[in-house]
Amino acid sequence: MSSLTKVTKADSEWKKELSTEEFRVLRQKGTEAPYKGEYDGFYPKKGHFVCKACQNPLYTAASKFKSGCGWPAFDQCVKGSIKTISDSSMGMSRIEILCAACDGHLGHVFRGERITASNERHCVNSVSVKYVDEPLENIEQEIITQNM
Repeated sequence: MSSLTKVTKADSEWKKELSTEEFRVLRQKGTEAPYKGEYDGFYPKKGHFVCKACQNPLYTAASKFKSGCGWPAFDQCVKGSIKTISDSSMGMSRIEILCAACDGHLGHVFRGERITASNERHCVNSVSVKYVDEPLENIEQEIITQNM
């Protein structure tokens, strides 16, 4: 992304714009049930995915793959679209992925599974993203854990 516009809103504003489940996942770091999300078995040949809360472009359709994990999986993100933080909740050490524009919780990224060329899997909640049936022009993608 060339320039990222930060989106800051109070919880009361997010509650007006998001469904109860979207708010729980995006703003309160929840997780949707596995194999239930709208995009788990959805593999478009074109288009892209944006943050459900702020419409920030996150992933191209080409970066989505079938992982069998129960949530939509991507192996690369749009450059600059995501930020990561360490997450030691649930008794494990993980890397949480957030929308770089609005800090919405997207899911977690896992590295070292050797199931993609990038060697990472972004495990994303369907309710955190929205599919857009349009290509992203001149967008660079990146592997976010390569320097971690």
